[in-house]
Amino acid sequence: MRTDSSPGSLPAREHLPAAAAGPPVLDVVIPVYNEEKDLRRCVLRLHEHLTRTFPYAFRVTVADNASVDATPHVAARLAAELPEVRSVRLEQKGRGRALRTVWSASDAPVLAYMDVDLSTDLNALLPLVAPLISGHSDLAIGSRLARSSRVVRGAKREFISRTYNLILRGSLQARFSDAQCGFKAIRRDVAQVLLPLVEDTGWFFDTEMLVLAERAGCRIHEVPVDWVDDPDSTVHIVKTATEDLKGVWRVGKALATGSLPLDRLARPFGDDPRDRDLTDVPQGLARQLVGFCVVGALSTLFYLLLYSGFRLFTGSQVANALALLVSAVANTAANRRLTFGVRGRGGAVRHQAQGLVVFGIGLALTSGSLAALNAASADPDHSTELAVLIAANLAATVLRFLLFRAWVFPDAPPAAPAPGPGPTGAGFPDPYRAWSDATVRLQPVRSAGPDAAGPATEPATDPRSAR
Repeated sequence: MRTDSSPGSLPAREHLPAAAAGPPVLDVVIPVYNEEKDLRRCVLRLHEHLTRTFPYAFRVTVADNASVDATPHVAARLAAELPEVRSVRLEQKGRGRALRTVWSASDAPVLAYMDVDLSTDLNALLPLVAPLISGHSDLAIGSRLARSSRVVRGAKREFISRTYNLILRGSLQARFSDAQCGFKAIRRDVAQVLLPLVEDTGWFFDTEMLVLAERAGCRIHEVPVDWVDDPDSTVHIVKTATEDLKGVWRVGKALATGSLPLDRLARPFGDDPRDRDLTDVPQGLARQLVGFCVVGALSTLFYLLLYSGFRLFTGSQVANALALLVSAVANTAANRRLTFGVRGRGGAVRHQAQGLVVFGIGLALTSGSLAALNAASADPDHSTELAVLIAANLAATVLRFLLFRAWVFPDAPPAAPAPGPGPTGAGFPDPYRAWSDATVRLQPVRSAGPDAAGPATEPATDPRSAR
């Protein structure tokens, strides 16, 4: 899992201006491998649909993943016939590699991709990208598992898809409904920040990108789709499932250890009203109270179990101190992550030290309560001790929350670094150059004329034929 920092921060989302000329607003990428039979039909149908229904300039990019059949020649002919179509050749396989390479080099503000089999009905394309154009959302995905989706596929694929998404929800706390549908879109500014954090180059690329985007605070828009299974699909289910499970383990481990700098990405995604400086409106108070109460209830049960265990072989004061110490360390760690949203290891030791100070205050309250009880009764019942401790812990809990919020985990996070002149400005790597391997080469098959979408380029020849 890459832990390098992001290449820049994002501006607030804005509605993309309508323009009849200039670079295309939408770049639809079709990753293909040995698809000589379906490619032409797919591109012609997509091009006709976009020409008829899409109100902005567009481009269709065929990303050939090292095909060994006639796919490159079919793509070249399509690019020669249609000015809005271009062809890109990669010398290594991998759908994720193709998407990352083409998206990183594209000049379109909205980037999308779909599978060559066109299993998803194209009427969902405009609803997919509209929230990205308007500035409402950062990513958009087609969902076959939404209630209003209409899906035709076999029981085997249905079972695998739903099982996989249950795994994502249980292991990575993913809230999106369908990670594997080959029908997604992303804003370019978001892609330039997220793609350097995505490690996978194959089928898990989509899932990893969505999980990281969700954890970073991106807004993901879901579109119910009409989807018909392709019986001739070349996807190897067992191999793909195995690689996906490996990816789930890798990403889950990175998230658990805090090795990803997602905290640097949350605020630059921009126009969150929770980031505004509003008077008389405590930021995040309701959510923090709920989280703190849940953690506090579990910590109290944990503390009482520990106290009852320690009380079997020691006095009440020692048992209280030991139980409170252990539960306080666990309570601080849980509140740090769940209530106040602090990720990573930075400051963890300082937070625990401050938590121990809060523990000392709680110890004084509970120990004082026990001392008062022992002064009033020479041999109090165990149930009476527990009742007194519960009351003292409630008072300590209120004080603990106030100290956590104002001192240990203050609301004001460190200011995000000011963005440079752009994602490829000084100090930031060029997104394509940073990700292009020596064996991955973009090769436009045709030159774009003055009316074509995108910058003009000279035809490139296959380097293997030049040797």
